Amino acid sequence: MSKKPLDGVRILDLTRLLPGPMCTLHLADLGADVIKIEDTGLGDYARTMGAAPGTLAPVFLAINRNKRGLRLDLKQAAGVAIFMDLVRTAHVVVESFRPGVVDRLGVGYEAARAANPAIVYCSISGYGQTGPYRLLAGHDLNYCGYAGFTDQTGSADGDPIIPNFQVADILGGAVVPAMGILAALFDAARTGEGRHVDAAMTEGVLVHNVQALSAVVADGAPRPRGRDLLSGREACYNIYRTADGKHMAVGALETKFWEEVCDVVGRPDLKPCHWAANDDPARAIPELRTTFASQTQAEWVRRFDGHDCCVSPVVGLDVAQSDPQHTARGMFVHAAHPAAGDVLQFAPPLQMSRFEFEVERPAPGAGEHTDELLAELGYGVERIAALRAGRVV
Repeated sequence: MSKKPLDGVRILDLTRLLPGPMCTLHLADLGADVIKIEDTGLGDYARTMGAAPGTLAPVFLAINRNKRGLRLDLKQAAGVAIFMDLVRTAHVVVESFRPGVVDRLGVGYEAARAANPAIVYCSISGYGQTGPYRLLAGHDLNYCGYAGFTDQTGSADGDPIIPNFQVADILGGAVVPAMGILAALFDAARTGEGRHVDAAMTEGVLVHNVQALSAVVADGAPRPRGRDLLSGREACYNIYRTADGKHMAVGALETKFWEEVCDVVGRPDLKPCHWAANDDPARAIPELRTTFASQTQAEWVRRFDGHDCCVSPVVGLDVAQSDPQHTARGMFVHAAHPAAGDVLQFAPPLQMSRFEFEVERPAPGAGEHTDELLAELGYGVERIAALRAGRVV
């Protein structure tokens, strides 16, 4: 088997909670040597957040696999010196403190760049390194609110909802930073000069909110919640409750698909109620609600079997785990952890030729690889012992 795509790339990860660790997870899964650096106190409190007493949080285990762990007190000069020694061996630094914190600690971009001009330094924050909101506290819900996303989420005439999916954390705080890191790495390989990547979670949501933007361009304002083409206005793109309280998703945007849906459910009279037709599309929504409510989800799945018209069941993740499509592509994996045992996790969200994903390391204990990493820097046993005695590591 060939080397992994990011084999040989070393990443220093100063982040915690969900966004930054998810970003570096993707890079670690692709072969990067990610060093998770935690302080010598509480460290990454995602370890136990939401977990039963005495246990580790499954989300922490899932997003910190394939990484090595180092504890380091960056408030001590000796800790900063160790960090800079690591920077000289690294390709990427990722941090998620509030703007200005890393500079006060002496480990910001300019300091890292002085030690290693080719370093790619990624700062993940809620609102970015500039602007009037740069120092505001926030979480996913706040970023989505400012980005115009929450305003569009929910049903018509209802309040905005909170999805159990952290859109800003994942999109703006993991996927977008990973994109910037990889682009800057590519350029650094050509030029020998790194870059500072400034990733704002709010902007990661904002710039992908293209459906609402289209309405602003066309009408001067976004459509009301639940009343745009893809947010519930159309019968052909909607969710319907079944007799057993479950749901079916109808995504028949194309006319040919919509017409087949109408035939399958026995309502050919509703064919003119398509968004591209002349009849009122909303007229079909209550009609289809009544129709879908007449049978169970399983019955509807059987009726639509063999009809390729963009209709699917709405299932929970427990059901998705055994879905034949996910199974065929190996999207769920079991990873052994010395403290937590066998842990169910997701595989990476892409497949690549000459690359086979594997969980090589479980999520590290706090500072688990400290001695190993310091030894790689050439630190001797006595020096490491002294650093431990001084609570630098």
